Amino acid sequence: MVKLDILAIGAHPDDVELGCSGTLISEIRRGKKAGIIDLTEGELGTRGTVETRYQEAADAARIIGLSIRENLKMRDGFFVNDETHQRQLITALRRYRPDVVLGNIYEDRHPDHGRAGQLIYDACFLSGLRQVKTQEADGSEQEAWRPRMLLHYIQDRFLEPDVLVDVSEVWEERMEAVRAYRTQFYTADSTEPQTYISRPDFLEAVTARARLLGKRIGVRFAEGFLSKKNIGIRTLDALVLNET
Repeated sequence: MVKLDILAIGAHPDDVELGCSGTLISEIRRGKKAGIIDLTEGELGTRGTVETRYQEAADAARIIGLSIRENLKMRDGFFVNDETHQRQLITALRRYRPDVVLGNIYEDRHPDHGRAGQLIYDACFLSGLRQVKTQEADGSEQEAWRPRMLLHYIQDRFLEPDVLVDVSEVWEERMEAVRAYRTQFYTADSTEPQTYISRPDFLEAVTARARLLGKRIGVRFAEGFLSKKNIGIRTLDALVLNET
């Protein structure tokens, strides 16, 4: 059992890397323990295979410095936000007991992202209810656990962020983790079909957005997050104040 400070969840392998891996790397460098749960194996992807996706996910995990990475093997494209899938995710949340969860956005170009975002939201709430019973593989009953904070990372469609995290110092490592998915993104020697994310300019657009978000808080690169609940602070020292 590994008690995590931060758990990032993505519908597909590479969702977390594209959405919030800079934040994970930054927090891990500060001594936090972080992990990723992929809901599906990305088996419907046009490029690569399930086997290559697992290898790429493992490579990215090493670059980020994760304590754990797990795949729940839900059906790519066809998982639903129902009791069965909620309980599966609740079991994982109670196993790792994260203080903060970073999850898919709740509306996006890929329908899996929105469904995953709502599934994550519901599971985080239900995980805190004592009367929702779940068990570990050995049959032991799990204790209820609700993360203190759930943030949804911005994906393809731009939504106005509630929180911006400075990831300037780890940007190169962040993009190295993204590029670990060699079958998914542009490489000059690939013979696989071109997709929306394999175009040469896709990762350039990812960088451009991070620059835009960074400009808002006076840094080079930033990642954006949304929250369905208000975010409270204990003191004004928790605010990052910009000179501009």
